[in-house]
Amino acid sequence: MAAIPRTVPRTVPETMAGVHLTGQGGLDKLVYREDIPTPKPGPGEVLVQVAAAGVNNTDINTRIGWYSPDVKSGTTAEGGSEGLGDSEKDTGSWTGRLVFPRIQGADCVGRIAAVGPGVDPARIGERTVCEPYIVDPDDETGLESAGFLGSEYDGAFAQFMVLPARNAHRVSDDLDIPDPALATLPCSGGTAMNMLVMAGAKAGDLALVTGASGGVGTFLVQILKHIGAEVVAVASPSKFDAVKAVGADHLVDRTTPDLEAAVLEATGGRRVSLVADVVGGAQFPAMLALLRQGGRYVTAGAIAGPEVTLDLRTLYLKSLSFFGSTVYRRETFPKLMRFLEEGGIKPVVDSTAPLAEIRDAQTRFLAKTHVGSLVLIPPPVGAAD
Repeated sequence: MAAIPRTVPRTVPETMAGVHLTGQGGLDKLVYREDIPTPKPGPGEVLVQVAAAGVNNTDINTRIGWYSPDVKSGTTAEGGSEGLGDSEKDTGSWTGRLVFPRIQGADCVGRIAAVGPGVDPARIGERTVCEPYIVDPDDETGLESAGFLGSEYDGAFAQFMVLPARNAHRVSDDLDIPDPALATLPCSGGTAMNMLVMAGAKAGDLALVTGASGGVGTFLVQILKHIGAEVVAVASPSKFDAVKAVGADHLVDRTTPDLEAAVLEATGGRRVSLVADVVGGAQFPAMLALLRQGGRYVTAGAIAGPEVTLDLRTLYLKSLSFFGSTVYRRETFPKLMRFLEEGGIKPVVDSTAPLAEIRDAQTRFLAKTHVGSLVLIPPPVGAAD
């Protein structure tokens, strides 16, 4: 996995290669083109030459309209490939502000190729990881103003992308991590970090992580271990070795018919203080049963299904705390970058593919046979003049 060259072209081309999402539906809605006008940075913005872009559930869920309240099922391989119904209008993005065509891609690493008014030209050439939530800086929580790369704003499935300069976080050229690995940080790593920030994860926690072999899950395991927690990871047995390699202390088969009994057996009868869940579905009641008094539950996904059964007595009699994680808190991304620089997390990349092969890459992603993240590589722009 090679990094992009240390330089960027002095002259930015007028057009670029990229993938247009032309509507909500199946994989056929993803159209690779080589004649897309290259965006220009406005005041306070930078133009990033994309080196690598991760594949995420968020991009697929937006494409198929899964965020619509009318959708009751999880994210399946069939639904992800064929869609949940074709539409040229936004029928199910997470904010309801999606317009077409849209360039998706929330996970981006690259180099700043140009800057808009008000941005220091010295930043040109800077290696950068791009924070995917774009918010009004005067919005303290970001919850009212947030938009997302690849949804409300064009994202990284292209050779170039524009975003606010404050969202482009500098990465030292001396940091010996390839671009495809860094490209897993913004969405996958950021989601995991934000979940744990919100839920107050701390040393001494006994934490249950679902979907532990995925992009978010592998980050959850690593971050928890870095802060001194003990981790019970739920995954497929075929992926146990890989999940153990990123730090899991205990492993539980995700297909077990009795999750509560399996986890208690793995922990020697101890219940958990924290559940970090990206799966949802039928196992939700068992996750709450596994929480000890005063336990915390945090979620940022529901790939097994968004509708769950909740006995309110479990919530109030056990004094549980629930957290739903979307927009990153202000401390989330800086903390993620600090953990990376400390060596506390090492992004897991399953494989890379050319951007033009995005349909095949998302098909592989939906098959869930990978560990970590799948990453797309745009075609090179060319050497510097």
